Amino acid sequence: MPAYNAAKTLQRTYHDIPAGVVDKVILVDDVSQDETVEIARQLGLKVVIHVQNKGYGGNQKTCYLEALKDGADVVVMLHPDYQYDSRRVPALIEPILRGEADLVLGSRLLSGSPLAGGMPRYKYLSNRFLTIVENLAFGQQLSECHTGLRAYSRALLLTIPFVLNSDKFVFDTEVIAQAVAFGYKIAEIPVETRYFKEASSVNFKNSVIYGLATLRVVGRYLLDRIGLRPSAQFRRRFPEVVSRFYLAELTAGEGSGADSPSGEPGRITDSQSPQR
Repeated sequence: MPAYNAAKTLQRTYHDIPAGVVDKVILVDDVSQDETVEIARQLGLKVVIHVQNKGYGGNQKTCYLEALKDGADVVVMLHPDYQYDSRRVPALIEPILRGEADLVLGSRLLSGSPLAGGMPRYKYLSNRFLTIVENLAFGQQLSECHTGLRAYSRALLLTIPFVLNSDKFVFDTEVIAQAVAFGYKIAEIPVETRYFKEASSVNFKNSVIYGLATLRVVGRYLLDRIGLRPSAQFRRRFPEVVSRFYLAELTAGEGSGADSPSGEPGRITDSQSPQR
């Protein structure tokens, strides 16, 4: 859970996660000014506190590194603002557990009309436009590329160089581009969302900035694919961009090379039941 001022919604989000589905919940607090940390500790969550605000993407980096360090085989990114329905977590991780995908997106557009659920019209239109552009560039047929509910396999997170990504909102787009660049399969499930005062929301100005940043990612990806401007984001693997000592800590007791898509040699697995 990448958290920032989520005190009013954290408990509801957490309690909606079906019992017995996850082994550990990690909350990374990005310098909240409310009681997010206190509530998270009362709920028994593992809490990591940033010294300074690192932004949405920077928060996710910490989330995934901590989850990998704890031995997670499947990692779910869930906003603690109660906007996404956490009761959908079992369905979200199922394609990964079956070996059918390594990245699963919870799509608001597959669940009906997000406009009826309160999504601002300008966000809906920009979402549709950007998703169409990304589908064309990435060779995908996704209904939505801009959801905040996602699940990742351990193999994917130990392959894509997500630590090179932006600390801002465009981090999510960069991860999708990297998943495609390294040949990982992406799946979707429908998920309903809630729009209300306490739910996090990007204002119009920041939405425009995010949209332009997304188009720049698409441009960088295409230039890399045709060889005009190779990018480390889409070519270098995770083990190549982190300290070998830190990598050893993340992969202690495991085989080498978690760098292949599902079903191919090199995917890191655990002999026991998956940890999520």
